[in-house]
This record gives sequence, structure tokens and C-alpha cells, in this order.
Amino acid sequence: MSNNLCIEDLRLLEPFQQLPQSRLEWVCDRAQTFELPAGSVLVHEGDPHRGLFILARGQMAIMRHSEGAEMPIGRHDAPAFFGEIQVLTDGTAPVTLRAITDCQLHEIEAEDFRILLHECRDFERIIFQIVERRLRGLESFIRGREKMAALGTLAAGLAHELNNPAAALVRALREMPAAILELQRMNLVYGQRQVEPEHTQQWLQTRDAGYEAILNDRVNPVTLSDREEELLTWLEDYGVTQAWKLAEPLAAGGVETETLEQLMQRWREDPTELREMGLHWLSLSFEVMAMIKHGLRGAERISDLVQAMKSYSYLDQGTQQEVDVHQGLEDTLRLFGHKLKQGVQVKRRYDQQVPKVLAYGSELNQVWTNLIDNAIAGMHDKGVLEIATYRKDRSVQVDIIDSGDGIPAEIRSRIFEPFFTTKPVGQGSGLGLETVRRIVENRHQGSIFFDSKPGRTCFTVCLPIAV
Repeated sequence: MSNNLCIEDLRLLEPFQQLPQSRLEWVCDRAQTFELPAGSVLVHEGDPHRGLFILARGQMAIMRHSEGAEMPIGRHDAPAFFGEIQVLTDGTAPVTLRAITDCQLHEIEAEDFRILLHECRDFERIIFQIVERRLRGLESFIRGREKMAALGTLAAGLAHELNNPAAALVRALREMPAAILELQRMNLVYGQRQVEPEHTQQWLQTRDAGYEAILNDRVNPVTLSDREEELLTWLEDYGVTQAWKLAEPLAAGGVETETLEQLMQRWREDPTELREMGLHWLSLSFEVMAMIKHGLRGAERISDLVQAMKSYSYLDQGTQQEVDVHQGLEDTLRLFGHKLKQGVQVKRRYDQQVPKVLAYGSELNQVWTNLIDNAIAGMHDKGVLEIATYRKDRSVQVDIIDSGDGIPAEIRSRIFEPFFTTKPVGQGSGLGLETVRRIVENRHQGSIFFDSKPGRTCFTVCLPIAV
């Protein structure tokens, strides 16, 4: 039995059922037949286009690079055909095709396929219907992956930002029980001596003043080091063991050496642990308050980040509402904090008279996310990111400007095209700016345009003001 392409093979495929016998014979005569072993790659994503492939036997996996890994997005089972999209668009392969089983394929040259399209209207119509379905399916998959990738990026950034405050909170809570137990023990020991209330009140006043200084940052950081040195010298002269451990918290509490001299005068000759215990009690009290302060700041930072994410995604709100553009920009910048810290300086020029706009909040934040992410990437994570807002007649204008290399002139007309990307395979789908354009223009009846030159690229988004 011959392995060459035959008319019966072609008639199993819907588009070829529209061709006359003579053209089917012509196709069979011109097609090239070859075998592809299981595991072999027919085309790699990003390869130049070839011709139209007809799969006569076997199964082909359809793969797409995403986030550094190959993701399966479908498969072709014989009888099937593919490759028409690249021929029609003169583009590169949007996917990788790998043989799942041993396969037999026939290749029709690109020019021969175009001849068939031009000659037979019914053949052309069915081909374009199939192209539309396949592109829609591919776009749907990539949009899903883009959303997951964006979510992953934000989640990674959020995790990075949460790490420090969470660690501070855990550290404070972990150290606090032992410190509180030691303070309670000291209080019991001191209470057994039945010290007159006046002296006890002096200790409490010094402690409370230190609490106030720590919680409200009353101690001048410029003089803190000098104060710590003075206290260390006094503590060493007094004979405190490991005086350096006490000097720092006492300095943070704003304690003066004169105060310590007055408080400790009566305990200098005491043979018990009370000779030093008051100093340790005061120091440990300040340490506990510092733990509470740092833990509270960590918890507040965590709360702020969670609120930013909630605001960013517009949870618990309707789909369309009046949106504060500045709030959306700030929420987005907050979630990019880990990237901005690497060397990006942010300059804001906000017009405080800009009113709210009627918008789909989470979608609008997706616009800011894509544009800011592209700006950071365009600067290779180092440079100046400028964000400006204006009111222009009945619209709000937002400019997002970066100091990167700029967009080459030869590709400026294509940057909003679906699937067009300048990033390496697996790092960009070419749907980011297309999504931005669709959200701005289709969903919000706004407009987007850009101006670019080396050292300055500006994307401008105009949105109608809420009535």
C-alpha cells in the first residue's frame, strides 16, 4: 500500500471536500510525504512558517511556552490539517507541535495552498472559519495564562512585601512571652522588699516616659548614638554585667545618666540581685514596648497591603462604579513595590482636581499593571518612572512615562496587535498591550496612544469622566 497522499485522505477533511477531482489529484501529486517518530518536534514556537500539513496517521501535541515551561493546549488527531494560520499571515509558528505517536504527514507548499484558496470560494470560506475558531481558542488560552501570570507576579510581589512585616510580627510575638515572665518575676522580687510608694513611683514615671518616647519616636536619632555611649560608660562604672545589652534600650527610652544615678543610689550597696535589677527591669520594659511597636507596625503594614490588594481587585463591589484613578495607580504601585526597590525612581505629578471616572475598577487596574510592568521592563528595572494625571475637557488623561530605550520605529505600528511581542519565546504572549487597548477603547470608550524615543516613552490613556 502506498504511503503517498491520496484523494481518499483529502476527502476526510472538510475543506478539501469542496475541491473538484482535478484539484484533489493536483494536490496529491505535489504533496511531500514524510514520517515523524514519536517525541519528535515538527515545528518549534517562533519558527518561520512552512506549508500546510496534513496528518494522515498519529497524534500531535500542541504546546505553548509560558513562564519558562511548555504548556499543553491541545492536540491534533489524524485525520487533521494545520499550519494554515502561518501561511495566511506570513507569521512565525505560534505553537510547538510534537509527535505523541509515530506520525505520517503530508506537506503542501505554501504557494500551492494559496492557489487553492484563490480558486475555490467554498474551500476558502471553510478554511477561514476554522482559522477563526483556532485563533479564538488560542487567544482564550493565552488570556487565561496571562491572567494567571499577572496574578503570579502580583502574588510574588505581595509575598515579598509581606515577608518583612510578617517576620517582624512573628519575632515580636515569639520573644515577648519570656520577656513578660521575667518582668513579672522582677516585680515579685521587688514587691517583697516593701519599698515606699514614692520611690516606686519614680521608677514608674521613668518607665512611662520611656514608653511614650519609644511609641512616638521622641528620641532624636542623631543624638541616640551619643546617648547610648554615655549610658554604656555609666553602666560599666556601676558594674553591670553585659552593660551593652542594656545601653541600647535605655537610650531608646530617652533615659539620662542623671536619672539612673538618682534611681540606683539607694541600691548600690544592696547585696542581692536588687543591686542591678531595676536597670534590667527598665531595659526589659523598653524592649517589650519596642517589640509591641515593631509588631504593630508589621501588622499595620500587612493590613495596608491586604487592603491595597482588595482595593486593586475591587472585591465586594459592583462591576462598574465611580473610580478614583489616583487610588488605582497607587494600589498598583504598592503591589509593584518589590520591583521598584531594585532601582526605579517613581515621580508623581497628580492633578488633585481630577474627578472620578465611571469604570470597571479591576479591569482599569489591569491597564495600569500592564503599562507599569512594561515600563519597568523597558528600563531593565533601573530608571525613572513618571506618572502624571490631567483633566482634559470631558476626560481624564493619565501619562505613564519611562526612561528606557524606547520602542524601535519599525515596530511601533504593530505593538497593539494580538500575539505581537518583542520578548523571547515564553516570556511574552503579545496580548498585554492588546488587552490594554481593548479595555480602554472597547470597555470604557476611551483612547490610548503613545510617543517614544530613546530615553522617554510615554503611554497616554484618556478616559471619559463619570457624569
